[in-house]
Amino acid sequence: MVLMDRIELNPRVCNGRPVIKGTRIPVSVILEQIAAGESWDDVLAGYPELKKEDIQAALLYAKASLDHSEVRTIHA
Repeated sequence: MVLMDRIELNPRVCNGRPVIKGTRIPVSVILEQIAAGESWDDVLAGYPELKKEDIQAALLYAKASLDHSEVRTIHA
C-alpha cells in the first residue's frame, strides 16, 4: 500500500488542508504534536481513529512537501 494514499486533499474538508483520509485530522496537527515531543503512542491515544501508518504518512507527506518531490512516489 502506498502510504501517501492515507493523505487526502479535498477543498470541502478543512479548507483543503491535507488531512488523514476519512478523518478531519489535519496533517499539521499530527506534525505539531510530534514536534512538541508527544510520543506516537500519545498521538494515537488522543486520536483513536488513527493508525501508526497515518503518522508515517503525515511525516512522509511533510518530507515530500519540503523536497518538492512527487508525493505518489513514496511507498510503504
